[in-house]
Amino acid sequence: MTAATREGDDIRSFTLEAPDRSRLPVFLPGQHLVLRLRTGVGSPPTTRIYSLCGDPGAGAYCIAVKNEGGAGSSYLSAHVQVGDLLEASAPRGTFTLADASTLLALLSGGIGITPVLAMLHVAVAARSRSKRPIWWIHSARNRASNAFAREVRVLLAGVDGVHSCTIYSRPGPADRLGVDYDRAGHIEVQSLRDLGVPLDADFYLCGPPAFLADLENGLGALGVGRDRIHAEVFGVLPSLTPGVAPRAPQAPRQPDGPPGSGPSVTFVRSSLTTRWDPRFHSLLELAEACSVPVRWSCRTGVCHTCETGIVDGEVGYDPQPVDPPAQGAVLICCATPAADVQLDL
Repeated sequence: MTAATREGDDIRSFTLEAPDRSRLPVFLPGQHLVLRLRTGVGSPPTTRIYSLCGDPGAGAYCIAVKNEGGAGSSYLSAHVQVGDLLEASAPRGTFTLADASTLLALLSGGIGITPVLAMLHVAVAARSRSKRPIWWIHSARNRASNAFAREVRVLLAGVDGVHSCTIYSRPGPADRLGVDYDRAGHIEVQSLRDLGVPLDADFYLCGPPAFLADLENGLGALGVGRDRIHAEVFGVLPSLTPGVAPRAPQAPRQPDGPPGSGPSVTFVRSSLTTRWDPRFHSLLELAEACSVPVRWSCRTGVCHTCETGIVDGEVGYDPQPVDPPAQGAVLICCATPAADVQLDL
């Protein structure tokens, strides 16, 4: 790690470079890294996912971390120093900016700015050839929590064809309307209509679950097709379990019964590691037993609703999927661990 910068209240950015300072590969805007953190002597490593937020072609990677008291964010904020070595995966993830000429709307809430900021870098750089219209709309609590505000201003300075709006939900006494922010409130469908955001845009959204749910539902109600709404949630995804009566969510936990003795299974977003037991017929069944939010429909390797990112490890299939999952993903409804495995759940 070669630099650490305070970007706002409880938010720090970290610049990561190769130990030999060679250029790191270009990543796709919207992708993330998986960090394996050694938070204590003798304790198992903590695995966390962080979006890449800098220029994809810079030759170095930048992540931003909001310290919300979790094991990973607390360790990075309090203990990691410039010069420390961090274990990081190659960039991965499918929430990426498509190469298109359609109008682009980038909407983010809070620390959800990180992946769409990388998209903004690429979209602005491409303006000279594509002339793609861009709408940039970001919401934060106030100036103190408005991460990367200066970087965004520099990126957008003098660029034609870009509409920008910063919205504060709770402006501070010193926050200046028209200077630090443009509107008070939240990013809502009505505010998008007030701003005149065209509904034929491709929308890329990132933020808390409630932020995404409101915007996805609202845009859908206005006739925006699902194929033009791209979203990334920070935290666990909501469950999608057709035909099952909804129930109150529970915190992820170890499954009932005696502990298994098979490979370890880590649900990264849920911060839970358990041992595989063959009494479960699939990783989906294990996740359900652990109260980890899951998404499924067919449960037989056909529909791909359960397709989940695999951070590390190997799986086997029974039955074999009708079509293989995307690279870096598994179908948990018919998969079992062939070795220790880490899943993006």
